[in-house]
Amino acid sequence: MAGTMDILIRTMELEDYEQVYKLWTEIKGFGIRSIDDSREGVERFLKRNPTTSVVAVQNGRIIGNILCGHDGRTGFFYHVCVAREYRKHGIGYRMVRQAIEALEREGVSKVSLIAFKQNLVGNAFWQGIGWTEREDINSYEFVLNEENITRFVR
Repeated sequence: MAGTMDILIRTMELEDYEQVYKLWTEIKGFGIRSIDDSREGVERFLKRNPTTSVVAVQNGRIIGNILCGHDGRTGFFYHVCVAREYRKHGIGYRMVRQAIEALEREGVSKVSLIAFKQNLVGNAFWQGIGWTEREDINSYEFVLNEENITRFVR
C-alpha cells in the first residue's frame, strides 16, 4: 500500500457505483439491500443528497465509502467502510470529517448511524473517534417493501 497522503477523499458520484458496490461485497459482515443498494437505489439516494456522500480513492481505485444523507435535521451515515488492507491509517476518520463538514454546510447539527452489534471492528472505530453509543433509545423499523432483502457478505 502506498502512503495514505496520496489518498483522495472526495464527493461520491453515480459513476463510482460499480467500484463502491464491489468494495461493499468485500467487507465481511456487510449488509447489502437488494433494492436500496442497487444502482437505481443509490442513484435515488445521491440525487436527494448530492454533496454529502464520500469516497476514498487511491490511484483510481475506490478503497473507502460513506453514504451520507440528511432530513434537514439529522445526518445519517450508511455503509461506512474501508478496504481491509487500508484500515488503521486514518482514512475512515478523514471520510467521516469530510462528510460531517458537508452536513454542517447544509445546516445539519447532528449525525446518527447504526452499527450492528456483531460488527466489532465498526463499533471499536466509532468509540475510538469519540462517538457516543446511545442506550436511551430503542430502534424500530417498519418494512414497506418486503422485496428489499438484506444479504450479508460472508
